[in-house]
Amino acid sequence: SRRAALQGAFIEHQHTLQRLSVNISLRTIQVRTPDDLAACDALIIPGGESTTIALLAQASGLLEPLREFVRTKVVWGTCAGAILLAQSVANAKKGGQELLGGISVNVARNGWGSQVESFEAPLEVTGLKDPDRPFSGIFIRAPVILSLSPTPDDPPILVLARLPDQLLPPALPDHGPDQTIVALRQGRHLLTTFHPELTQDGRFHSYFVKECVLPFVRSHGS
Repeated sequence: SRRAALQGAFIEHQHTLQRLSVNISLRTIQVRTPDDLAACDALIIPGGESTTIALLAQASGLLEPLREFVRTKVVWGTCAGAILLAQSVANAKKGGQELLGGISVNVARNGWGSQVESFEAPLEVTGLKDPDRPFSGIFIRAPVILSLSPTPDDPPILVLARLPDQLLPPALPDHGPDQTIVALRQGRHLLTTFHPELTQDGRFHSYFVKECVLPFVRSHGS
């Protein structure tokens, strides 16, 4: 199975994947061209700046191949990557925001404000190994999930982790139940608004490989 990361904090994801103990031949590559992408079974779109990532993808001829990849293969978006996988963005930069889609959520960029308002919070996460041990969620200019918007034809959304209400940004117009969600899965895709790759805890990466990637690889004979 080949794995890839596109710009942003990709090297941290790569190092975490390389440390995993999984029963599969795991090869990680850094995607820079459509040919690189075509060699992959799964993709991680890391943190960074979502507009910049989209512009770089467009300049590299990757935007449409990425959209097709999202439709047919396995993707995990973290922070900025989560924005790119969203169905819509409420506060896109002037000139708009190219999206890949793939996950039926509506998000707001930089929901907690500037980088100085970054924070860390212990999270209870469904499906991780050692579920009684909290996962440290590192939120850096993180997006906020405003609402879930699946249609009857979409795969169901599985919420994996939420923040306590008191940690929600006060500037949000209303604190609905969806705004506490910080990790979810829809079909074979994964979304986290925080940065699992910035910890020494590889459980989220292990979950992605075992629960999202392996079933896809086995069913497609990759």
